[in-house]
Amino acid sequence: MASSSRAQFSSRIGFILAAAGSAVGLGNIWGFPTQAASNGGAVFLLVYLVMVFALAYPLLVAELTIGRYGSANPIKSIRSIWPQQRGAATVLGIAGMIAVSMILSFYAIVAGWLFGFLVGPILEAIGFVNAAIWLESFSASRNLILMIAFMVLTIMVVRNGVANGIERWSTRLMPVLLILFVVMVAYILTQEGAMEGLKMYLVPDFSHLSPDLVVSAMGQAFFSLSLGVCSMMVYGSYLKKDANLPKTAAQVALLDTSVAFIAGMLILPAMFVAQHNGVEIYNEAGALLDSDTLVFSVLPAMFNTMGAGGLFVGVMFFVLMVIAALTSSISMLEVPVACATEELNQDRKVAVWWIGGLITLFSALIVFNFGDLFGLVISLTTEYAQPILGMLFALLVGWVWKRDNVLKEIKEGYPELEQGLFWKIWPWYVRVVCPIMMLMVFFA
Repeated sequence: MASSSRAQFSSRIGFILAAAGSAVGLGNIWGFPTQAASNGGAVFLLVYLVMVFALAYPLLVAELTIGRYGSANPIKSIRSIWPQQRGAATVLGIAGMIAVSMILSFYAIVAGWLFGFLVGPILEAIGFVNAAIWLESFSASRNLILMIAFMVLTIMVVRNGVANGIERWSTRLMPVLLILFVVMVAYILTQEGAMEGLKMYLVPDFSHLSPDLVVSAMGQAFFSLSLGVCSMMVYGSYLKKDANLPKTAAQVALLDTSVAFIAGMLILPAMFVAQHNGVEIYNEAGALLDSDTLVFSVLPAMFNTMGAGGLFVGVMFFVLMVIAALTSSISMLEVPVACATEELNQDRKVAVWWIGGLITLFSALIVFNFGDLFGLVISLTTEYAQPILGMLFALLVGWVWKRDNVLKEIKEGYPELEQGLFWKIWPWYVRVVCPIMMLMVFFA
């Protein structure tokens, strides 16, 4: 189905790092450790690991398969597997495009905060105290300027296309992110109090196990892999036909989960190091303070207690957070840009600026109506749009798309597929089990 002129990832490792980069974001480095700390640590980790491969992995294969079969933007790819309902398929593709654009609009604001906390301590160290205070204090002007800076950075990467933009930067940034993680984990584990956090993270206490915990882990696994918003579908459309989809999806899921696991190894011990240094991490009722407090108050306060070393560790931590945010934001912006270049026949360099500009304007609207819109947009996209779209994609692959065509597409890079265990389980699993699990996430 692909036209020979259409952009593709130049290597399998390039795709894996780009797709993992899309998945690795604030959900892994911020959301997952906070959820783990709030839900008994090791028990949440175990259930999360099960859910990644019981729910997220089968759906990841489904989205990548739709994308590669269509070898086009999500609107055209969904139409290619549902030709008898072109109107409904188009609406579904547009819904995914709008959802991912709305996610990027609030994501860019949070990424801007991270950028402020990265630059602030450096400015303070060299004497620009007022500028540092402005960067680290909540205000509409700060939120707007840093959001615009982050959006421009995202636009500059995406405008260079798949191989020269997304792949090139993902293959550079992801190894840097992993190295930074390992260095910081090694450093934090040498600090007093760290072992208490490590014990909470790695030694299960099954008294914390509950239906709510299972549903939370299910939702976190789903959101962690960027499912339901067409990012993986559009990345799949740039995959070569000889790629083994089940194997490639497993490698992406494994890399994404490894990053979440290492993030927990960093954040939970860091929380207890902070507590050891006199920083409050739990409220009077014994519950963990809010996740925004964790990243923007607890950890900076801990870095401040470490002297000169704390400045370095703090800067490295926020460099890591900005890299994670950027690898996700470029995959989000690529969805509407791919739609505009192919559906409207627009030049990529033109499309990326007007689409990025529209998302920036919507983001500015959120900035100036923060109390009313920020939480609402997050809730609409992550609690409603993502689970609903993810479930619809599973139903499309399981019930609408002809089984022979699905088999033929996956066999392109996996000729022995029919003899393996994967093909015996995956089709009915995506058809029945995944939608039921998605409904559990949605109605929880």
